[in-house]
Amino acid sequence: MSMSGKFLLDTNIIIAIINNEESVIHLLSQTLDTFVPSIVIGELYFGAYNSNNVDSNLAIIDEICKTANLLYVDENTARAYGSIKAELKKSGTPIPENDIWIAAFAMQNDLILVSRDAHFKNVKGIASESW
Repeated sequence: MSMSGKFLLDTNIIIAIINNEESVIHLLSQTLDTFVPSIVIGELYFGAYNSNNVDSNLAIIDEICKTANLLYVDENTARAYGSIKAELKKSGTPIPENDIWIAAFAMQNDLILVSRDAHFKNVKGIASESW
C-alpha cells in the first residue's frame, strides 16, 4: 500500500466505508487525499433507489456529497475515457462502462484507484489497489 498518497474511491469502497469496515476506515485514515467520481455517486443513488431503505440511504449519499472531494466529467475526462475504452477494445478486455469513466478520472488526475474490482488491472496507465 502506498499510503499518504492521493486516492480515487470506487463504489464498493464507499459502501465499505458506509458499512464501517474497520480495515478500510484504517487505510482511509492514513491517506493524504481522497476523491470520489460523480459516476460513483450515481451508482450509489441507483443502489439507494433500489434498496429497502430508500430515504435513509439517500440521506447518507447526500451527506457524502457535502463532504467528499467530488470530481466531475470534463473534456479531459472524456479524452481519457476514449483512450481507455479504445485500448480495452484492442486488447479484448472490456470492463463495465461506468468503470471506464471511473478509470478515466484516475488517469486524468493521476490518482490511485481503490476498488475491489480486479478488472481495473486491465487498464493501462493507472495505478490501482484493493482495500
